[in-house]
Amino acid sequence: MNPHAIDTEQQPFVLIWEVTQACELECKHCRADAQPDRHPDELTTAEAEAFLEDAAEFGKGQLVVLSGGDPLAREDLVDLVEYGTELGLRMTLTPSGTESLTPAVIDDLADAGLKRLAVSLDGTTATAHDEFRGEEGSFKSTMTAARHARDSGIPLQLNTTVCAETVEELPALADLAEELGTVLWSVFFLVPIGRGRILDPIDPERADRVMEWLLDQANERSFGVKTTEAPQYRRVAIQRNSDGSAESDDRDGIGRRVGIRAGDGFAFVSHLGQVYPSGFLPEPAGSVREESIVDIYRDAPLFERLREEDQFKGKCGACEFKHVCGGSRSRAYAYSGDPLCPYVPDEYDGPLPLEQFAITEDAI
Repeated sequence: MNPHAIDTEQQPFVLIWEVTQACELECKHCRADAQPDRHPDELTTAEAEAFLEDAAEFGKGQLVVLSGGDPLAREDLVDLVEYGTELGLRMTLTPSGTESLTPAVIDDLADAGLKRLAVSLDGTTATAHDEFRGEEGSFKSTMTAARHARDSGIPLQLNTTVCAETVEELPALADLAEELGTVLWSVFFLVPIGRGRILDPIDPERADRVMEWLLDQANERSFGVKTTEAPQYRRVAIQRNSDGSAESDDRDGIGRRVGIRAGDGFAFVSHLGQVYPSGFLPEPAGSVREESIVDIYRDAPLFERLREEDQFKGKCGACEFKHVCGGSRSRAYAYSGDPLCPYVPDEYDGPLPLEQFAITEDAI
């Protein structure tokens, strides 16, 4: 599914389902604050199948990312991948790097119709990665899985967290992504929720420099590059144009006509069925146990407000790039403003850091 071809008011480009919070790892950045055991009130198999049936109403090829915790903690995972595939959904997976992620399991998932495997690497050595993930052996398990996916012809995505602890690893990780035959490198800029509150983000000026470097990687490497919770990547790309201005057709400089951010092209369903604009913006908009994910995404007041860039306040509201960027709504929620972006519009003379986040009616 091409983001050029979708109306993000009608459907998300990315629909993430946190199938469980159970996980053996204790990752430093974990949004979910994952636990060893499954929650007793997780969506049942029948409820999960009903949710996937509703998601299929978005249209054929809707991208569904199965996340966690560790999705492999669910015994019905392979069956759910097969069920979603039969419904016409594009089923992908972001498993944890544990001993459960075996070549045999990957083969079963591929046979069930899995379209992409996304593994997380935050260092190019066992010492660096395992320290960040809180489990010895995670690097080895992740690398084994990545190489098996590559050798088996399963499209491989690499996910990396950017914070003060990991930023120096990025050049080596780019080389590793190339070696592994990665199709996409998804670079997540830390949002301080869950366990991530203990980590230090990089400063705004360095964030822009990292994004300029990522643009170089996107041009030079065989794999694609995208950012998560850093829509200013699009502003940085536009400013590289000859006149440095926002383009009249709202293209973002990296091939997308629309931006993807929390609530606008992106939705998250928790292990309990609660629907959020993002897993990093913990403000619920409804439950798939009570109504269709399609209705929640299209009509929930929270989602509607997050798609109204012209109603944004503060620095993002004054920014000429708001229709291709709009700032990270999740980071703005965490901080009451998005301090990752150093850009100050000419027309803005208000206080910094940035805007008050728009959740309530009187805030927008």
